[in-house]
Amino acid sequence: MEFARSHIRHARRAVTQSVHAELVAVLVAVTQGQPRVLTIQGGSLLPAGPFEAEHRSLQMGLRAWVEAQTHHPLGYVEQLYTFADRDRAYADGARIVSISYLALTREPEGDDPSGSADSQAGWQDWYRYFPWEDWREGAPAVIEAHVVPALQGWAHQVEGERAQRRWQRAAAAFGLDGSDWNEDLVLQRYELMFEAGLVPEAVRRHGPALHAPLAGLGAPMAHDHRRILATGIARLRAKIKYRPVVFELMPPAFTLLQLQQTVQALAGRVLHKQNFRRLIEQQDLVEETGALTQAGAGRPAKLFRFRRDVMLERALAGSKLPLARGG
Repeated sequence: MEFARSHIRHARRAVTQSVHAELVAVLVAVTQGQPRVLTIQGGSLLPAGPFEAEHRSLQMGLRAWVEAQTHHPLGYVEQLYTFADRDRAYADGARIVSISYLALTREPEGDDPSGSADSQAGWQDWYRYFPWEDWREGAPAVIEAHVVPALQGWAHQVEGERAQRRWQRAAAAFGLDGSDWNEDLVLQRYELMFEAGLVPEAVRRHGPALHAPLAGLGAPMAHDHRRILATGIARLRAKIKYRPVVFELMPPAFTLLQLQQTVQALAGRVLHKQNFRRLIEQQDLVEETGALTQAGAGRPAKLFRFRRDVMLERALAGSKLPLARGG
């Protein structure tokens, strides 16, 4: 009898606490050597929409409403992660489950480069949200000037071994005290600063009890969309090391320098030119088109295209990025 009453109470709670599923897109392009992400609401949100019953699948639903909402066709698409934390809810208490996707495309010519203040879609440089992630010109100044002192203060808020463990986590995440910078730890770095209360999203989640967030640590996003974006960047940085997904971001014909600049933009690191070209040749990724570049000063460069088997998503053997020294 008690089991029946418990079952009824559980069923009533399930009815009163509704759950809404939404699809969130991290839509990435590389334009003029800069990594870009499609946003709405003046750059504060990633494109998101509900999963409707008439959608044949989650991915078909994502493609349908992203293309309708932004007028941008999607190329490569893969599921990222499902965000279903207990405190993700609307004002009326309805639970939100967000199923995120990573999608690659090319930014159409003539798009507004900075987005708009209304609900229309606009492209943003993803380092606007994560300025500490761009190491193409060396260590970003924001790390030494703002991040390190703030994390030291956070570590010293506690004592003994707890303080030591906090600082060890910070040093490993940000390449401090002899640790190497790992470009793949995008999400871990953001979540560490969230935990330390250094970003505005932490104040929105936990209230003003935390100290004031630091200025200069990137543009905030509504809800937990910056966390979702960090997840997408981390996935793509890892992906480019073992699968040639960058072809979705390139024009039909390109120079090897343009290809290298695209990979560098995504990784946030400078690559050794000769080693990069040697890696491309060893992996047999591209072939010459027989044409040369026409515009611009200097010597014309050969144009390449991805080989047909690469376009058919041939998996590569795992390989590391050929980083330049100090990059």
